[in-house]
Amino acid sequence: MKIGGFANGRLWLVAGVVLLNGIGMTIVFPLIPFLIGKYLPASQVVVGMSVFASVYALCAFIAAPFLGAISDRKGRKIVLVISLLGSVAGYILLGVGGALWVLFLGRIIDGLTAGNISTLFAYIADSTKPADRTKWFGYVGGAMGIGTMIGPAIGGALSVISISAPFFVTAGILAVCTFVTCFFLPESLPPANRSMILSLKNLNMFIGLRDLFSIKNVKDLFLIGGFFYASLEAYQFNFSIFAKDIYLWGPAVIGAMLSIAGICDIGSRALLLPLLLRKHSEETIGTFGLLGLCAGLACLLLSFFVSSICLVAFAIICITFGEGLFDPTYNGRLSNSVKEVDQGKLQGVNQSLQSAYRVIVPIVAATIYYFGSYILYIVATFAAMSALALFLKFRFRNLSGNKGQ
Repeated sequence: MKIGGFANGRLWLVAGVVLLNGIGMTIVFPLIPFLIGKYLPASQVVVGMSVFASVYALCAFIAAPFLGAISDRKGRKIVLVISLLGSVAGYILLGVGGALWVLFLGRIIDGLTAGNISTLFAYIADSTKPADRTKWFGYVGGAMGIGTMIGPAIGGALSVISISAPFFVTAGILAVCTFVTCFFLPESLPPANRSMILSLKNLNMFIGLRDLFSIKNVKDLFLIGGFFYASLEAYQFNFSIFAKDIYLWGPAVIGAMLSIAGICDIGSRALLLPLLLRKHSEETIGTFGLLGLCAGLACLLLSFFVSSICLVAFAIICITFGEGLFDPTYNGRLSNSVKEVDQGKLQGVNQSLQSAYRVIVPIVAATIYYFGSYILYIVATFAAMSALALFLKFRFRNLSGNKGQ
């Protein structure tokens, strides 16, 4: 592990790649309901979106352990390049369109090569001291927040020209990311620290999950993360539909609201998180984040009965600040719970779990939304509150353990 100026330089380059990646991927966020709507009747769009999201997540669930094992054996850089090239091909197919199966083919290709996040997190773990990881997860998340702020606004504007234009622009941006990764980003995992064996066991997510679940802290954190990401995924999957159906907003307004989320993401991860880390423990900051998520989801639930743009905006701010404080804390605690040699394995399994949430949650959320749109936010709020309760239990157990030592 190299710590110091060189490591910091490479990490800022990672943040730059994440920024471009974030801009590219979020350009299309406001457009998905309208793209699906070109090929399905209005009454079936929400079902089509759930299947569309789940296909990508299912492919990522299958591929993540393989990509994680490859990154431990061959290095992080090759996996990043493969992942980015897959995304380029996927978004080109979304732009070409012409039939529903073409859209799904694009998502399948993108999903089978989806290793960006887990590999980048392993890259950060390779290049930082354990005490600095949460901060750098926050900085990289802040770079993604800048992309989230810029991307939807660009997508909304480009949609005026053509609904296909944003997808081609996204492919171009991701091609730039691939170029930067190939020629400017150094490898973070030296040969001496790489896994010597690439076996079928490494490729099986369930075996990896079983091994990691034998570590008490990892098991508890995965359970907390399950409730957290389920509630967050329900909100993220449903927000565009919620805004379209309940408030009758178009792509431009939805893009503007998502840009607000991007501003909050930057503020929470890149500015507020480093300040809080100076005075508070990671567990305290994580608690603040989960409280914000619970409050935001409760406000969205209230907005079904009290029509108010300000209430929706406040909810987005609370949810985004909550995510921005808890997510880096969660990933930092996870990373510090395993040995350095297991970082790729951990991030691969973590990515698989999050992909599993993206398979299951959209389908469940679409079903709940069909029977009662507001019921979805009752369930999401309950899931966030469960994550908070379990995290408080985890926090106090660790405090008691430290005092007993």
